Amino acid sequence: MQRQALVLGLGQFGYALVRELASHGVEVLAVDRREDRVQAVAPFVAQALTFDAKDEASLKRLAPERRDLCVCAIGDEARESSIIVTALLRQLGAPRVIARATDELHARILTLVGAHEVVNPEQAFGARLATRLAFSGIEDELPLGGDLFITELRTPPSFVGRSLLELALPRLYNVTVVAIRRVDNGAGKLALPDPREPLRADDLLVVVSPPGAVHRLTERV
Repeated sequence: MQRQALVLGLGQFGYALVRELASHGVEVLAVDRREDRVQAVAPFVAQALTFDAKDEASLKRLAPERRDLCVCAIGDEARESSIIVTALLRQLGAPRVIARATDELHARILTLVGAHEVVNPEQAFGARLATRLAFSGIEDELPLGGDLFITELRTPPSFVGRSLLELALPRLYNVTVVAIRRVDNGAGKLALPDPREPLRADDLLVVVSPPGAVHRLTERV
């Protein structure tokens, strides 16, 4: 069955979110009080509506209790509205509410009014960018639960021509290569690594490790 999502707030974050959800086959119902934003997303969502999401009667007609997920993506210009809308979604029985926060205080309040998950896209992007800038070779890094990270790492020069078996990364650095993105492998598609095959200079290694392990590796090799 096709998943259904209700997204409230269509600023830059909300717009990007509904486009990506729709591209992944999710049936999206998008809402904003600004007509221009609604018209911008209308071509690629199941339904786009213009109204103020703080209007409880209008929000109730969208049946948030029947949606797989509801996202309050209202931005920094309307923090009070985002708190009210998050609370209304929970009161109306939404099974999963994800709310966008703009700072730590905002996040705590959203949690208190019932958000199942709180995200801060600016903070998350800043942290990821800082990692890429601070540590040579890291292309991207994402938390994978509370005690693991998944990192995309350019092959260090000292690894080129050597196999994963020879490098013994799990034993020496507590880092496990789970996939390799190779340029000539279907335009850079991911593939499972062959532990005996020599690494190439243009390989991107997708690794799983505890916090800090990849950072230490990049400093030592």
